[in-house]
Amino acid sequence: MMSSSRKTTLVLGGTGRSGALIAQTLARHGLDARRAARHGGDVVFDWDNQSTYGPALEGADCVYLVTPVMRTRFAGQVATFLDLAEQRGVRHVTYLSAYGSDRAPPEIDIYAAERELAGRTALGHSILRPAWVMQNFADQHLPLIGDTFTVPTGGGAEAYVDAADIAAVAVETLVDPDAHAGAHYAPTGPHALTMDQVVDIVSRAVGRPIASNDVDPEHWIGSAVEAGFVPADYAVMLRWLTSSIISGNGARPNTDVERVTGRPATSFEVFARRHAAAWALRSVA
Repeated sequence: MMSSSRKTTLVLGGTGRSGALIAQTLARHGLDARRAARHGGDVVFDWDNQSTYGPALEGADCVYLVTPVMRTRFAGQVATFLDLAEQRGVRHVTYLSAYGSDRAPPEIDIYAAERELAGRTALGHSILRPAWVMQNFADQHLPLIGDTFTVPTGGGAEAYVDAADIAAVAVETLVDPDAHAGAHYAPTGPHALTMDQVVDIVSRAVGRPIASNDVDPEHWIGSAVEAGFVPADYAVMLRWLTSSIISGNGARPNTDVERVTGRPATSFEVFARRHAAAWALRSVA
């Protein structure tokens, strides 16, 4: 169990999907959680402003590490942050990576950041490699437009995971870091689903037909860049993420969520019923 010297957990991305849930759950455990974000957190944290690193880390014992969003190159920033974390006495870091990170193109620093963390003997670590997050379908990432989800999957399947399950696994590693030192977990949902199966589930949840448009990936990526939704250099990330599903190498179900948390992973059916109202509001002609 955790040591009596436990202080504060610094939660990077503390206002985001998993970070906000982690902070809330840690608080329910009676632990101090410091939400760090550029806006709206307990402390200001900006990856591009190193002067924010020190105040965020002050008194922190554990860190939930989320790298800069919409970036492909960030290993140097992570190294600088971890240098300071060591100096400030942090003893454990849980890193939010991505499923199949060890197969990511070299232009993406996600696996390099894993190696940077794992190579530090002064820091205990756990690494999370979750599947695509179910919440992508309920927010601006994959918006429902004209009752259609547009995403290139080539008919491939993915074991989409609920962000709440990612957070639950992360919390276990932060509450009892010694028990999860050096662990690599790949949180997934209980079923690998094609887009046809996804839209069938959503259709039943909202009570009307929902369709999918399996477009050409380069057209989809180019449109996202042209519209300004992502930077041009982020195209390599989108290409990798979609090609994994198209090639048949999408996430496959495993028992990591249940093994770590003691409860089964959330199904897409449960998720869809929970978010049915959001889809009704977000569908536009």
